[in-house]
Amino acid sequence: MNLEPPAKNLSAAAVLIPILRLQEQLVVALTKRAEHLKHHPGQVSFAGGRVEDADPNLEFTALREAEEEMGLPPALVQVLGRLPSHRTVTNFEMTPVVGWLDDVWDVRVDKNEVQETFFVPLSHLSSTANFVIEQRAWFGHKRNYYAVPFGPYYIWGATARILFGLAQRLEQVENQN
Repeated sequence: MNLEPPAKNLSAAAVLIPILRLQEQLVVALTKRAEHLKHHPGQVSFAGGRVEDADPNLEFTALREAEEEMGLPPALVQVLGRLPSHRTVTNFEMTPVVGWLDDVWDVRVDKNEVQETFFVPLSHLSSTANFVIEQRAWFGHKRNYYAVPFGPYYIWGATARILFGLAQRLEQVENQN
């Protein structure tokens, strides 16, 4: 089932999927957007944003935004690669960049953009069984979207769609072994 919105005048963007070991388990760092933002207030997302003219590549964009939003120094991230890009209802072509960190950093959120940074076990996000398809009205049309709730966090939309794709890939690798 294709849950992506149609393509139209898309702006390039990149997000970082930071994976690290925390308390003996692999986790993914996510952010909860600030409530005062015009677009997607209070929603769970990856650190990331629009590609700027001075950015040499998508990896740079993702790392720059992660540093701005949650204080993650780019030098601490080993870029592992990109996942397929995703279209958003806000007209972005968003490319996820996967990065590995050896340890937790001194998390400092930019309160202008981010309410908090939190960590979700990769084991929760790597099982497609934890995802559901839900539906909402969007400008008069019913839209289906993925969601992967975790504790008090409702992870949905493009963030959940990207994580679902990652879970599918991880399950394929596991089934091949």
